[in-house]
Amino acid sequence: MISIVVPAHNESSGIARTLSAITLGCKREELDVLVVCNGCTDDTADIARRFGPPVRVIETEVANKCHALNLGDRFARAFPRIYIDADIVITIQGVRTLAKRLAQGDVLAVAPSAQIDTSQSSLAVRAYYGIRARLPSSRQGIGGSGVYALSKMGHDRFVEFPNLVADDMFVRIQLSPQERQTLTSVSSTVFAPRTLRQLIAIRTRAHYGTLEIANRHPELFRNNRGESNHRVLGRQLLNPRSWPGLLVYTYVNSVAIWSAKRWRRAGSFVWKRDSTSRVALEGSSN
Repeated sequence: MISIVVPAHNESSGIARTLSAITLGCKREELDVLVVCNGCTDDTADIARRFGPPVRVIETEVANKCHALNLGDRFARAFPRIYIDADIVITIQGVRTLAKRLAQGDVLAVAPSAQIDTSQSSLAVRAYYGIRARLPSSRQGIGGSGVYALSKMGHDRFVEFPNLVADDMFVRIQLSPQERQTLTSVSSTVFAPRTLRQLIAIRTRAHYGTLEIANRHPELFRNNRGESNHRVLGRQLLNPRSWPGLLVYTYVNSVAIWSAKRWRRAGSFVWKRDSTSRVALEGSSN
């Protein structure tokens, strides 16, 4: 059996899409899916309950993702354990591929490659992701695909999820680069924001998460290392056709880094959730 934890906060517009992809074609007793509705004020829980087995619903009034992850762990029945953001799409075959890779035993965590859907995004947002797709960091699944899977041994590296913005990065730094892998044979669909403003908001969240973990876990942060983007970005500068995208990419990250540092100095953070990528899903149901 594979346990899947899906933290969900007011995800009524997309939770059916996520759960349909996970459960369509699954075998009896193959999955144990826990949707942890945290602080929901919509009908996310009702929509999830309509799926019946293998989906179970847990509700908490605490609107906190890491609290939801810990609740999911408390009630989950099995390993491997897969954590999936409620606005991400990955198929049952993708879930199986992640589980099979962990079963080989030589790695403790795996993630799919991220496939960014920009079909509803503005030209500026598309330009940003056009540059991002060429960078080594875009192929880092744990922290970019909205999905990661842990073996029992991998999960034993930590007691519980601490109250951090970047739960995926926290998991990544528990493991050396040799103990984790991003699979090119499976992908998850990540829906890009529609507007530049929302893109900056989610990039601010990402940079804040990095700063927070680097400050709170400096001894483990070295495990976050990976191939640098600098060389690829340097090559893009030699191609004039890349300049508009590079301009957008540089602007977005510059503003996001500045904003993240400002939030960090203030000692507090307001969660930057993208709502625009969910707009097209209004009215979705099982």
